[in-house]
Amino acid sequence: MRQARILAALYFILTIPPAISDMTDSIEMMWGNTQVLYDSAGHQTMSLTLDQWTTSAFRSKSQYLFGRFDIDIKLVPKESAGTVTTVYMVTEGPWQYHDEIDLEFLGNATGEPYTLHTNIYAKGKGGREKQYRLWFDPTEDFNTYSIIWNPHMILILVNGKPIRQMKNQMRDDTPFPLNQPMRMYASIWNAEDWATQGGRIKTDWSQAPFTAFFRNYTANACVPYNRAWICGQGSGDSSWFNQELDEEGQQKLKDVDGKNKIYDYCTDSRRFPDGYPPECASQ
Repeated sequence: MRQARILAALYFILTIPPAISDMTDSIEMMWGNTQVLYDSAGHQTMSLTLDQWTTSAFRSKSQYLFGRFDIDIKLVPKESAGTVTTVYMVTEGPWQYHDEIDLEFLGNATGEPYTLHTNIYAKGKGGREKQYRLWFDPTEDFNTYSIIWNPHMILILVNGKPIRQMKNQMRDDTPFPLNQPMRMYASIWNAEDWATQGGRIKTDWSQAPFTAFFRNYTANACVPYNRAWICGQGSGDSSWFNQELDEEGQQKLKDVDGKNKIYDYCTDSRRFPDGYPPECASQ
């Protein structure tokens, strides 16, 4: 609690009315076949395409220190085995100390479900993988994927439903992303050696190009301002900064664990024969 009060003193919490903006106001294209498309109302959608010769990616123009991040994604349909569509946040300092929050959508053979693979790195330490089967077809329409990152926790949500939480347990010497800013990235790439059924099904390049679509990216977050950080810019709601899961949210998390989670490093006894990592006791 004392740590959270000290952190709060380092940030300015502003309430600024939200503004409608295009993806390209806050996103920059990086490489590959990344395109900006427009619907009939003039709203932007960005596409990322994978073929045999190139991947593609975009990233946020700003770095952030805490925030709520939402983006709508429509994944590669039909035969997507071997492909990985990602949304992730990562620091830009020394790699051995980097922080990272990963959402990786592992493609599959036609008719088989996607796997949502998540991982969290703190101070260069990862290995915190959890995997989920989504309760809908993520290729039929856009769905909203969210990350809430504040001094208390990291929370991953799908269409507003919490699916994964990592609490700040630094008092127990468990690393937690706390003082390094991160930038949001999205990419699509080939990972046929491991992505689909452990690498048993390879990418069928006769089905290329593989394209995923992104829209409605919002970052209600802390952004740099001189030597401080301004939090809540771009939205009148800064409740995410102190948000923690209430009883209803905890129940939803348990429901997803019971129905949709297919792998959890915290229950992998083969990987941890001498005992699970300490954070597993309260995740």
